[in-house]
Parts: sequence; C-alpha cells; structure tokens
Amino acid sequence: MHRPALIAFTALALTACGQGQDTAPAPAAEPAAPAPSAAPAPPAPIAAEKAALLAALPAPYNAADLDNGRRAFARCRSCHTIAEGGANMTGPNLYGLFGRQAGSHPGFTYSTAVKEAGFAWDAERLDHWLENPRTFLQGTKMAFAGIPSPTDRRDVIAYLKVETGYTPPTRP
Repeated sequence: MHRPALIAFTALALTACGQGQDTAPAPAAEPAAPAPSAAPAPPAPIAAEKAALLAALPAPYNAADLDNGRRAFARCRSCHTIAEGGANMTGPNLYGLFGRQAGSHPGFTYSTAVKEAGFAWDAERLDHWLENPRTFLQGTKMAFAGIPSPTDRRDVIAYLKVETGYTPPTRP
C-alpha cells in the first residue's frame, strides 16, 4: 500500500474506533465570561446631517462642494483613512484631526518636524499643508506634492470636517 493511502486508512480507522461507545459526558466547564464588546461606532452621518454640518462651517468652508472634496481627497486615500478608529497607513488616520496637536495621533511614527511643530490642526494650517507639505513644514516625511487649486483645498477641508467628527463651535 502506498504511504499516503496507509496514513488516510489509519486515520479513518482510529476515528471509527471512537464511534458508538457509551462514555460519560465530560464535566461541564465554567461558563465563559461574555467577551467585552467594543462600543459600536456611531452611524455615518446621512446626507441631511452632512448638509447641516456643512452649512454650520465658517466661510469659506460652508460654501464647499463635498462631492468635489471627496473626489480631491481620493489622492490622499492611499496613505490616510478617515473613519473613526481607522488604521494608520503610510500616514496617520485623520479622524478627529481638527484641534489635534500635530504629531500626536496614537500609534503613528511621525517625523521629528511634525512631532515638534507645536500647533494644533485647524483649517488654515491644513490649507497651507495641503498646498505644499514640504514648504509648509520642512523635514516632513510626507511625499505628497500638494493640491494646487484653492477650491479643491477648500472642498477637501470641508469634506474632512464633515467626515471626521468635527464639531463646529456654537454661534452666539
């Protein structure tokens, strides 16, 4: 008999030997503690909520085109995620970007230039960064050439504000 067939026959015979025997049931194991469940992510904003958030943004972002912002952001998706709890990739996850200290997103290894930048991200700084990251902050690892169009930058910033958990300040 060939060796693989012999191994298969032996395994089958051993499996069959255990069939049909009356054996005492195994003692009951302690019930497992329920696995801790992570809090579910909040649902993504619907179109009406996005429109309301867009309208609440300060000018010029309140006049942005979110569809164009989404399209322009497509250049960034190969390096960045924007969903809450999203992975860091070549670049950090951008959820909660606005108001966050530059170089502080957990789990991402920043260049010294970004870690020592000494500012929190806001729309104005992000606009200058997106225009040309290398001239905005010398020594950054980011290899992105920038977004030359001011309209595209405005739309990307508005898109990020709407999609990354930004809460506009309340108006008096």
